[in-house]
Amino acid sequence: MKKFIIFVSGMFVLLVGIVLVLSNIDFNRLAKDNAYVQITKPTSVEEMKLDSGEIMTTYWYTLPAYHEDGRMIEVEFSASKELREEAYLMLYLTNDNNVSSYDEVSFEEYQRAVGTGSSSH
Repeated sequence: MKKFIIFVSGMFVLLVGIVLVLSNIDFNRLAKDNAYVQITKPTSVEEMKLDSGEIMTTYWYTLPAYHEDGRMIEVEFSASKELREEAYLMLYLTNDNNVSSYDEVSFEEYQRAVGTGSSSH
């Protein structure tokens, strides 16, 4: 009986640990490549009326992005709100350069990542 209680307790602790780990991991950012962009005006804006009558707005951006090794790629991604112009973002990219997520970064972090000669980026 004592071994059974220890086994059930161990399984419970293991299950709680797995749930905590899975709830705190952002799989959109895990093991992804990064690229950096400076935000400009949205390339396009889409509005869609939902069945409830609410209007959902999607802002699309097509921008040059820079990897830490200096390579430039063009990325297209969307946001549910208009992003702040002149903001710097670190993008999380899948293998085919699709943006899965992003974080705003400081100008200094952007410069460190893409190099000091990239102020024109």
